[in-house]
Amino acid sequence: MRAVYAQGINPEHPLEALAVGELPTARLPYGWTRIRTRAVSVNHHDIWSLKGVGLPADMTPMILGTDVCGVLEEEPEGRTGLKAGDEVVAYTVIGADGAGVAAGERRTILSERYPGTMADETQVPAANLFAKPANCTIEEAAALGTSWLTAYSMLFSRGHGAQVQPGDSVLIQGAGGGVASAAIQLAHAAGLEVFVTSRSQEKLDVARRIGADAAVHVGERLPHKVDAVLDSVGSATWAHSIRSVRPGGVIVTCGATSGDQPGAELTRVFFQDIRIQGNTMGSRDDFARMLRFVEHANLHPIIDATYPVEYAKDAFARVLSADLFGKVVLTF
Repeated sequence: MRAVYAQGINPEHPLEALAVGELPTARLPYGWTRIRTRAVSVNHHDIWSLKGVGLPADMTPMILGTDVCGVLEEEPEGRTGLKAGDEVVAYTVIGADGAGVAAGERRTILSERYPGTMADETQVPAANLFAKPANCTIEEAAALGTSWLTAYSMLFSRGHGAQVQPGDSVLIQGAGGGVASAAIQLAHAAGLEVFVTSRSQEKLDVARRIGADAAVHVGERLPHKVDAVLDSVGSATWAHSIRSVRPGGVIVTCGATSGDQPGAELTRVFFQDIRIQGNTMGSRDDFARMLRFVEHANLHPIIDATYPVEYAKDAFARVLSADLFGKVVLTF
């Protein structure tokens, strides 16, 4: 089958480790099912995999991809409510609750231990399949996995998020990225006061159009301190995040695209009772609730660009350029 895969790892030049070609179809594990892939989105996780972060060389070749929208090829086992021919999306965290894997198996995301989604067929545990939101296109639905689940969990999860409520205020650092653009839309739909930052005036303008109440350049003072900050940028925005949250507020971090060694600003953290919360995606229940929210509120992920699978290297280069707003999608 056709696949987009890491043929090795290359920390300095990750695109040189990327390949598009034929790979054999893997054996279907017990409790899993196959879907015919229609669209997948490209995430920074895929770039990191090519660099060897979380993917050792001895696990290559490895099919990349952590999000998918496709069509069920057969009715899955169990009471899923789905049937052959249904359009579906998948929760691609494996091992969090034992579904489809051995008890006690450590948590991974597809493309780390098990083949990812960037192939003609995708294999996932049947319990991790959900109907595509009816309001979304195939391409939009392909963006709902990693970025939208992470944004939803960062905002609302009781275990790993800010636990904000309607009427609260939130700062979203780095408008334009997949998580940030999702968080803006989700927060606005939930009745939050939304502030965003970017170095690009064009991105600030787009952020206002999709729900931001105020949009400022990175480092600028906000109209007032916020109840929560969502920071996926890291070193470049951390000091601003610390200064922007109210005493007793929370900063949720899910990534560090600008580096992971900022000054900790511990004096501000302890003196102002600031809570620092880490987040990696979310639970399967979070995913189910997020899908219902997207459909009920008629939310549509921002698609920056769409590429046929044959142009995967161009799609990855687009993500690496950082000159984008929303998600880059591959179609099959």
